[in-house]
Amino acid sequence: MSDDGHEHNGHGRVPSRQRRRFPGISSRAYEHPADRSALVALRRLSGFDTVFKALSGLLPERSLRLLFLSDSVRVSDQQFAHLNDMLRDACYILDLEKVPPMYVNQDPQPNAMCIGLDEPIIVVTTGLVELLDEEEMRAVVGHEVGHALSGHSVYRTVLLFLTNLALRVAWIPLGNLAVMAIVTALREWFRKSELSADRAGLLVGQDLQASMRGLMKIAGGNHLHEMNVDAFLQQAEEYESGGDLRDSVLKILNVLPRSHPFTTVRAAELKKWAASRDHQRIMDGHYPRRDEDKDTSVGDSFKESAASYASDVKSSKDPLMKLVSDIAGGAGGLGGRVKRGFEGFTSPSSGGASSATDAPPKDDPREDGPARETPPRDEE
Repeated sequence: MSDDGHEHNGHGRVPSRQRRRFPGISSRAYEHPADRSALVALRRLSGFDTVFKALSGLLPERSLRLLFLSDSVRVSDQQFAHLNDMLRDACYILDLEKVPPMYVNQDPQPNAMCIGLDEPIIVVTTGLVELLDEEEMRAVVGHEVGHALSGHSVYRTVLLFLTNLALRVAWIPLGNLAVMAIVTALREWFRKSELSADRAGLLVGQDLQASMRGLMKIAGGNHLHEMNVDAFLQQAEEYESGGDLRDSVLKILNVLPRSHPFTTVRAAELKKWAASRDHQRIMDGHYPRRDEDKDTSVGDSFKESAASYASDVKSSKDPLMKLVSDIAGGAGGLGGRVKRGFEGFTSPSSGGASSATDAPPKDDPREDGPARETPPRDEE
């Protein structure tokens, strides 16, 4: 629908509020640099995803499609019409030519996902629909459409297949180490792809406060009157900068099993991106176009990814990241600082390392890790 309310490209029944549209936008415009570099490399492997699309019959995707068709409610003009409006609106804003099917699945756990090799499908749970208001839900739908536009559904399913295949040959000497390296790298990409999709949700909803509220509700439930955005973001600040080197190590152990960043971290990252020059340029109509994707340099994308990680380390307030930055900068007296940072592990007051915190926690029940047989669910 255009500003005059007429339909375009089959995207009808768009809500009346006018939002900026981004014709021909490439997903590179909103992708996190680490996510973008991986996707650019995969896209340049000619025929890579085509082969696995041909093998889709070997994957559980076909079974899942039939399951949702037979045991969920398909969003349309007749069913969950307000979600259908949001979906068409999101596809129109991001200029996604084909509107993917969306299903509502009976599940009290708030969740959503975008899966598919041949064609992406979006699934949201009743728990999520009941938890979020209209503007918050619009950001979630935009998040999932962002996954579809980036091709995350294809590459996630492909890499899950590769991961499960690797698990079956883990008996090979050093196979476990190789598999763990694959899984760890895969989860790191998953986490960055979630940050990318959060940005897409903001481009669709164009309401930062609604995006913040949605993330708060995911963390704390439907008690918005008891929560505060600034206080919620302060948690992310405290999480990043608080503690010593012991806490830094525990943070790493906590996040490694997860396929999604922590909710407060997602909120802080999204707010930072919303205030960035990159976001403003997109809103002003200056962004990469998808017809230029084929000319994108893999090397340049990896350089941008490396620069992003280096910038994160340099600006981080985390004790371990600050230490890494100091080492890179050649700061002196590091030995004593490392010793002081870790002496709590063996000091009598610490009581030793707690077994409850040393072991990485199990995956959040709202998330699916890549070692499972079903595609990863996108915790909104």
